[in-house]
Amino acid sequence: MSPTRSRLGLLAIGFALVSAILVGRDIVEDVALHMPAFHVIEDLVLAAVWLGGVGLFALNIERLRRSSVRLSEDLSATRTNLETFRRGIGDEIEQQLEVWSLTPSEKQVAQLLLKGLGHREIAEIRDTSEKTVRQQAARVYQKAQVSGRAELSAFFLEDLLVPTRRERPAQGSAATSA
Repeated sequence: MSPTRSRLGLLAIGFALVSAILVGRDIVEDVALHMPAFHVIEDLVLAAVWLGGVGLFALNIERLRRSSVRLSEDLSATRTNLETFRRGIGDEIEQQLEVWSLTPSEKQVAQLLLKGLGHREIAEIRDTSEKTVRQQAARVYQKAQVSGRAELSAFFLEDLLVPTRRERPAQGSAATSA
């Protein structure tokens, strides 16, 4: 819990205690002064309503705290899953680049192409000429048997995407009943 939240919580508890003491003292004084019963009962009802409100407030704060903890845990798990997914995708891409027998330079160019960088950007990153990058990209496409960057990306993305309606077998068709 953050220091600000704990200070606010202590402040709320302090306020509730001071208020309860003041209301209790008022009721004791009203009884001592022989105030009419309806006045004392009115103070007791008001105190009960106030305490009920404080109780509901406390319950709501606790519910929000638990929800915050759950959300934090879910976020942490999602980050872990995302990192596992990223590593898995990276490993799969690396394996495929090996299958295509790419040189280390061609692998680096392929990875940068998959990230969406242009030839000029890749040349700057790799401290080489744009012509060299274009030649290496052409060799990557040739070894992968794809026509260009779009097909190279599609090669890795097609299994990650949800199939379109046309790609899904119709319900009750021979493909789903087999």
